[in-house]
Amino acid sequence: MPPNPPVTIADPAWRPSDKAKKLWAINAALLWIIPVVAQIVWAVLDGNATSWPHVLVLAATVILAGAHIVGVPIWRFAVHRWEVSDTAVYTKTGWLNQERRIAPISRVQTVDTERGPIERMLGLATITVTTASSAGAVRISALDQEVADRTVAQLTEIAALHTGDAT
Repeated sequence: MPPNPPVTIADPAWRPSDKAKKLWAINAALLWIIPVVAQIVWAVLDGNATSWPHVLVLAATVILAGAHIVGVPIWRFAVHRWEVSDTAVYTKTGWLNQERRIAPISRVQTVDTERGPIERMLGLATITVTTASSAGAVRISALDQEVADRTVAQLTEIAALHTGDAT
């Protein structure tokens, strides 16, 4: 008996919006506000902002923040994918830990759209597809608002064709 051929799953077809990189960079930059403010307070209270500990911590902050703000959005954009078919919602997300999710349409319970303040500013939205899965909802992040609206309408139409209780 010949061995079974390896099973491969293609990546979902669609990327998030090109503006996703900007969204992720802004969110990363916001995370660095607290460490930078803490360093400023430390330097003011210490009275010697040019001493080697301050310079060393500042250099580390600049390097780490720069890598986070510039590198992570590029990497996430390279990884994130999504797709909706007549049978399932497919996502691939992450940057260090990558996750693939497949949610059968027959398991879809709700489809929600979310837009935080930065997403609204950039014209983006996130779709959350809640299923009867213990793994939780499937999220499709950083879509152009128009794409998100069309996708929600498409999912609603497809889900309406499937009878059952989505459990």
